[in-house]
Amino acid sequence: MFLDVLMRRNPRFIEAAMALHQQGFIPPNSYVLDLDMVEKNARVFSEKASKLGLKTFAMTKQVARHSGFCAAIMRGGINRSVAVDMDCAISCHRAGLKTGHLGHLVQVPRGDADFAAAQLQPDYWTVFSHEKAKEAAQAAHKAGRVQNLLARIQMENDTFYRGHEGGFSASDICEVADQIDALNGAKFAGVTTFPALLFDLETRKVKATPNLDTLARASEALAAAGRSDIEVNAPGTNSAVMLEALANAGATQCEPGNALHGTTPLHAVEDLPEGPAVLYLSEVSHHHGDNAFCFGGGLYIDPVFPKYDVKALVSSEPTSSKSALSSVEIPDYSAIDYYGMIDAAGPVKPNAGDTVIFGFRGQAFVTRANVVGVSGVASGKPVVTTIENIFGQVIDWPERQL
Repeated sequence: MFLDVLMRRNPRFIEAAMALHQQGFIPPNSYVLDLDMVEKNARVFSEKASKLGLKTFAMTKQVARHSGFCAAIMRGGINRSVAVDMDCAISCHRAGLKTGHLGHLVQVPRGDADFAAAQLQPDYWTVFSHEKAKEAAQAAHKAGRVQNLLARIQMENDTFYRGHEGGFSASDICEVADQIDALNGAKFAGVTTFPALLFDLETRKVKATPNLDTLARASEALAAAGRSDIEVNAPGTNSAVMLEALANAGATQCEPGNALHGTTPLHAVEDLPEGPAVLYLSEVSHHHGDNAFCFGGGLYIDPVFPKYDVKALVSSEPTSSKSALSSVEIPDYSAIDYYGMIDAAGPVKPNAGDTVIFGFRGQAFVTRANVVGVSGVASGKPVVTTIENIFGQVIDWPERQL
């Protein structure tokens, strides 16, 4: 779905990745990042957010918390992360990207609370229940800190992905705020939800979910109760073009993720300010029947769109030409993606060792893929910076080649 955008808007990135793979610098089963473009995207986003008074926390899970990605967005003006889980927070912290928001989407496990409070020291910590609020408060008190807590709230008609549910009743928010403030080590800081914005397949536009109205009503109730400076955290399908609508709806915090590498659903149907900065690279392994098999491991295509004809560029030479496109069958989600199956009966005749380039919206952190940073694409002098695993830890690729 995003390969066409890559071919139109960042062809030199595709060609650089192919060349580096053919030269032996990038292994198959790799998410490859154009770090120059990531920095540019972060700057576009952060400058717009700053003008609107929005705090920006970067989501890094989609590209597996790569340290070079963290450094690029910091150069672009974003100095805080939102951690999807503790592994995410630790990886970003290690890379120098401080924890701006922890506990949302995944709550902090009880056994990690002391470490989170003392070592990560997040600006904001989301809790879904009184029990989790007490854990966070006790850990912060033990560390000699007062922790800002965000209450995840919900109403009956709010939108949640299955398995993401949880939170306080929005109608009780004033009482919840008082109860959090009564805990030693805690301060009620505001409210949050997910998702506040979603891509609508029918209109091909991003729309507010009922959750955004829930946040607004809760904020109004808190203001009426005499509480000021309430933080309203409104994550979901972000782009620089959506920030004004978020600010107008009362949001004070935004959390770009896919926007930083140009792969929100809206980026697939409109040319937005953020350019495409990620691709998935594989290599032809062998043939069987009318298919050429390419290595998998990271073929998790985030199902934001209905199933579609997946295509890839297949070539032994750097190219972004449509003449190198082939259809590819991706294993069903119930199967392990050892390989993707390229149609070898069409015009393109793949050979073993050929580079295979996909453009899709991935979630690298749930795969066994490598994540590779590349700098110098814009200057025509691309080089690999680091090759890392899904925890943002450097892999010594040359050593594997000995």
